Amino acid sequence: MSADPPASEAVSARCRAWLLQGLSDQSARHPGPHGTPPAEHRGHRWWRVMCLTGVDYFSTLGYQPGIAALAAGLLSPLATLGLLALTLGGALPVYRRVARESPHGEGSIAMLERLLPWWSGKLFVLVLLGFAATDFIITITLSAADASAHVVENPYAPAWIHGTNLWITLVLLGLLGAVFLKGFREAIGVAVALVAVYLALNVVVLAAAAYEVMTAPVVVDDWWRALTASHSSAWAMIGVALLVFPKLALGMSGFETGVAVMPQIRGDQGDTHAHPTGRIRDTRKLLTTAALIMSVFLLLSSLATTLLIPQAAFQPGGPANGRALAYLAHRYLGEVFGTVYDVSTICILWFAGASALAGLLNLVPRFLPRYGMAPEWTRAVRPLVLVFVAIAVTVTWYFDANVDKQSGAYATGVLVLMLSAAFASTVAAHRAGHRRSALGFGTITAVFAYTLVANVIERPDGLKIASLFILAILATSFASRVHRAFELRAAEVVFDETAAGFVDHAAAKGPLRLIANEPQEHSTAEYRLKEYSQRQETHIPGGRPVLFLEVFIRDSSEFTADLLVRGDEKYGVRRLRVEGTTVPNTIAAVLLAVRDRTGRVPHAYFTWTEGSPVTQLLSFLVFGVGEVAPVTREVLRRAEPDPGRRPRVHVG
Repeated sequence: MSADPPASEAVSARCRAWLLQGLSDQSARHPGPHGTPPAEHRGHRWWRVMCLTGVDYFSTLGYQPGIAALAAGLLSPLATLGLLALTLGGALPVYRRVARESPHGEGSIAMLERLLPWWSGKLFVLVLLGFAATDFIITITLSAADASAHVVENPYAPAWIHGTNLWITLVLLGLLGAVFLKGFREAIGVAVALVAVYLALNVVVLAAAAYEVMTAPVVVDDWWRALTASHSSAWAMIGVALLVFPKLALGMSGFETGVAVMPQIRGDQGDTHAHPTGRIRDTRKLLTTAALIMSVFLLLSSLATTLLIPQAAFQPGGPANGRALAYLAHRYLGEVFGTVYDVSTICILWFAGASALAGLLNLVPRFLPRYGMAPEWTRAVRPLVLVFVAIAVTVTWYFDANVDKQSGAYATGVLVLMLSAAFASTVAAHRAGHRRSALGFGTITAVFAYTLVANVIERPDGLKIASLFILAILATSFASRVHRAFELRAAEVVFDETAAGFVDHAAAKGPLRLIANEPQEHSTAEYRLKEYSQRQETHIPGGRPVLFLEVFIRDSSEFTADLLVRGDEKYGVRRLRVEGTTVPNTIAAVLLAVRDRTGRVPHAYFTWTEGSPVTQLLSFLVFGVGEVAPVTREVLRRAEPDPGRRPRVHVG
C-alpha cells in the first residue's frame, strides 16, 4: 500500500489547483475574468454593457472637474469644450471604426498586430501593452486614491482618519483583489446599479448648482471679469485653452474598454462569428451614447465647479481637490446628501478599478502566452490578479495615493492607446480604398499626436512610468521566450491523406525512418546523394524505406501553430512537408505524432550544421533555424520523459 501524501503537500496541491482554476485558452477570449460564458450565453443588451464601461468612463467625474480646474483655472469650461470636440469629433469616430474592424474585442492593438509582420509587429504590440498596462494600472490606483479622498474629506469621518489616504487606498486595492480572487461574475448587474445611482445623484448636484447660479447671476459676472482681466482677448483665451486641454485627456478614458467588452453584447439573432452585424451596430450605439452622456456631464460640471468653487479650494490639500462635485453636494445639499453622494462616488471609483483590472485580465492572456512571452499560468486569472494587485500597491506607494501626481501617467496611457487606434483606423481605411475616411482619420491621428506630445512635455512623469512598464514587459517577455524556447509548440498535428498513407506504408515495414532535409526544391540527383550519405554516415539499415521531412518557416516570431503535414512524391522520393514556426520544434512535434499514430518509435536523421554555437542559438531564437539536431533532441527530451518512448535522433 502506498502511504498518503504529507498534509503539507496536500495543502500545496489544493492551493495550486485553486490558483490555476480556469487555466485554458478560453480564459483569454473572455472580456472579463473567470472563464468563458457557455455556448448558450446570449449576452446582454448594449445599454447594460455600456454601464460596465461606464464605471470607468463616468467615474472620472469624481476627479476630472478638479483636475481641469487645476490645469486651466478660470478657462476650465473653454478647455473642456476643446476636450469634448476631440471626444465627439475624434475619439468617437475612431472607435466606431475599431469596433467594425475588431468585433470580437481585440481592439486597436490587434489591428496594428495584423498590419505589422514578423518581429516588428510583436515588438510594437509589446510596447503598446506597456502603455495599456500604464492606463489600466493607473486607472486602478488613481480611482482608489480618489475614493480614499472622498472618505477622508467627509464631515462625518472621524478625526483620526485624516492623513490616512495611503492606507485607505491600499485597503481598497486589497478588497478589489479579494473580489477577483473569489470570482467576478455579476459585473454587469452591479455596474448598472452603480452607474444609474451615480448619474442620478450627479443630476441632482448639477441641478442644485444651476439653481445657485441662476439665483445669484453675479457669480457669472465675477468669473467673466476675472477671465477678461487675465487674458487680453478672446483669441488669447482660445489659445491658452488649446494649450492646456491635453492635461484634461483622461476625460476620454473608457473607449478602449468599450471595445474590449464587445463580446458581451447580444447583437442580432442572425449574427455569426464572421459577420456579427448586430453586435457592431449595438457597440456603436454604446460608444455614441456613452460619449454624449459624458460630454454633457463634463461640460456642466466644469461650468458649475468653476463658477461656484474658489480657485484656492482646488489646490493640493484644498477641500475641493480631487472631489469638486462632492464639495458642491455637501455645500448646497447638506451633509447627509453629501455623504450619500460620497458613498456612491467611492463605490463607482472602486468599481472603476474593477473594470480596469478586468481589462488587464482580458488583454494579457490574449497576447503574451500566444507569443511565448509569458508562462502558461498567465492564462489563469488568480495568479494574474495577485501580480496586478502587487503592481498597483507599488504604484500607489510610489505616488503616495495622490490623484494629481498620477494624472500625467494616466493621460499618457489613454492618449497612446487613442493614437494607436486612430493610426490603425487610418491604415485600415486607406487599405479599403476609402480616401475621405483615411484623410479624416489621418487628421485625427495628427491631433492625438500633438495632444500626446504636449502632455508628455508638460508632464514627463507619465512617459517615465510607461517606460518602466514597457521595459518590464519587454524584459520579462523575452526572458520567458528564451526559457520556453525548447517547448513543444504544436497545438495539433494533422496528416493529409497522402502523408498518412506514406507513414502507414513505411511503418508496416518497421520503425519509421525520416531524413530531415532543407525544404528548397531539389533534383533527383541531390535527393539520391542525400539519402546515400545519410545511410552511410548514420547507418540506416539497408533496404528500409525512408521519408524526407521538410519544414518551411511560416513566421518565426509566432510561438505556437497547428501543423498540417502534406505528403507528395517527387524526384523519386516520398516527402512529408509542413509549415511551422521553428524547424526543431516542428520536427519534434511531427515525430511524436508519427509515434502516436503508428505505435512505433520513429528515427530521425540529421546532418551537423557548420558555424558558431552562439550564432546558431541566436539564429534559432530569432529565425527558427540554427543547429537543428541537438535542439530537436532537447525538445523531445523535455516533451517525453520516458527514454523508451522518445523518438531517436541520429546525426552524421
